[in-house]
Amino acid sequence: MVERCRQIMLFQGMNDEEILCCLDEMEARTKNYQKGEMIFHAGNSTSRLGILLSGSATIENNDSWGNCTILSKVEENDIFAETYALLHEEIMLVDVRANEDCQILFLKLRAAIRDLLPKDLWQYKLIRNLLGISAHKNLNLSGRSFHISPHTIRGRVLSYLSSVSLQKNALEFDIPFDRQQLADYLNVERTALSKELGKMKKEGIIDFRRSHFLLLDHNH
Repeated sequence: MVERCRQIMLFQGMNDEEILCCLDEMEARTKNYQKGEMIFHAGNSTSRLGILLSGSATIENNDSWGNCTILSKVEENDIFAETYALLHEEIMLVDVRANEDCQILFLKLRAAIRDLLPKDLWQYKLIRNLLGISAHKNLNLSGRSFHISPHTIRGRVLSYLSSVSLQKNALEFDIPFDRQQLADYLNVERTALSKELGKMKKEGIIDFRRSHFLLLDHNH
């Protein structure tokens, strides 16, 4: 497990002894989930954050009428639910669902920050890494608000694809969503999204195959 943890941002800068101490103090445990299974339920609370060791998951807002909005996708080595784990009495407002078979490492966060002044070096490193992770997540969430602000489907698609292109510094790239997930993420109907993507492809603005996209014309 120590070797696996070296790949995860939460443990960045820690030596093997510090990682072992961190896992022990935070009562580390792993659990496997099947595709479609709920990892966290809205309405519950948690004292543990999750780290995806394999597979992928989606963070969703599912309302009482069955409408689903995908807020983000969790991929290998990503951390999730850390805010709820820190504020462990807060009720979760989102569901976390296994997008495919996956394995999760759970850590009890408050065990690492129970002291006003951390006494062990691994605690300082963990808190520093958590701040970095939270900053990245804030950027991603604000990015989504930009993508769903245009009134047209085309505007939302272009906003999202442009941001992915900037992040990857490439005009050709893969996105982490299938078509239904992209529709949920952009808060549009799947049929309407597919129709608009087809128009954009016909007009020579983009080319795509499944989740692989190529930006062709930046003048649109």
